[in-house]
Amino acid sequence: MSDTEELHEEVQEVEEDEPTDLMSALKDVLKQSRRIDGLAVGLHQATKALDKRTAHFCILAEDCSEVAYTRLVESLCAEHGIDLIKIPEKKKLGEWVGLGSYDKGGNLKKVVGCSCCVVKDYGERQGKALEMILEHFQK
Repeated sequence: MSDTEELHEEVQEVEEDEPTDLMSALKDVLKQSRRIDGLAVGLHQATKALDKRTAHFCILAEDCSEVAYTRLVESLCAEHGIDLIKIPEKKKLGEWVGLGSYDKGGNLKKVVGCSCCVVKDYGERQGKALEMILEHFQK
C-alpha cells in the first residue's frame, strides 16, 4: 500500500466521526465538556451558572413536566443573553451528560432524566461539532 492510499483511508475515518446534524454535534460537545468538568447539570447548578454569566449556552428538555422550571431557565437565558437549545427528551440529555449506568458489557442499563444543563467550558476547540452549534445560534 502506498503512502497516499494510507493517507486517504485515514481522512475517510476522520470524516466519518464528524457530526452530521445538530443533535450529534451537541452530543460531542457535551461529551468533551463533561470530560473537562465544564458542565452544570440540574436546576440548581444551571441557575447558578446562568446567574453568574459563566455559561456559554444552555440545553433544556422539551418534555420537562414542571412549567415553573422551564419558565425560570428560559427567562434567565433571555435576561443574560445566553443561547438556549431545546431537545425533545430529558432521558436522552441525561445519557449525554453522564447520568446513565452501564452493565459490564458496556450496554446502557438505566438512565436518569436531566431537564437542564449548561455548558460552562468547551475545552479545546472541537472543530466541526462546535462550529455547527455556533452556526445554529447565528441563525
